[in-house]
Amino acid sequence: MISASEFRNGVTVEYEGDVYTILEFQHVKPGKGAAFVRTKIKNIKTGSVVEKTFRPTEKMSKAFVDRKDMQYLYSDGELFHFMDNETFEQISINASDVGDTLKFVKENEMVKILSYNGEIFGIEPPLFVELEITDTEPGFKGNTATGATKPAIVETGASVNVPLFVNQGDVIKIDTRTGEYLSRA
Repeated sequence: MISASEFRNGVTVEYEGDVYTILEFQHVKPGKGAAFVRTKIKNIKTGSVVEKTFRPTEKMSKAFVDRKDMQYLYSDGELFHFMDNETFEQISINASDVGDTLKFVKENEMVKILSYNGEIFGIEPPLFVELEITDTEPGFKGNTATGATKPAIVETGASVNVPLFVNQGDVIKIDTRTGEYLSRA
């Protein structure tokens, strides 16, 4: 059990029958009245974010989310297939459950599979990936305004905005959390 006064960012708790991760918390001690904890929590299954206030003495169960490294093998349209490199056990996850979390992940890359009580609810791709640009328009001389970008398609099929000097065939580094271009590799 964990009390609301012990909340920290990233802590996972069970609340009202669901599992939530604490995104932000703030201990508030008003001049009049009792202290309280203002939080912003995210439901790990649905992804919805809610703001809640708790009394500091309120207790809830700590939820233990299992993060397992697995290799992304391939997608056959309906299912995404993953393999545990220790036991060589393979699992399949529905495309609707995966969403667009793997749009920057190539086959045979390592990802983290998130589960709670044996139920898989999410996938964490690597924070940064290096991908080759398969299609983009060439940059033209004189088209060098500060911060100008153009769309580019990477080898996984995802679209990224890149600076004008990046050409087809270049390998670039991408932040998978935001989908932003970071640098040439």
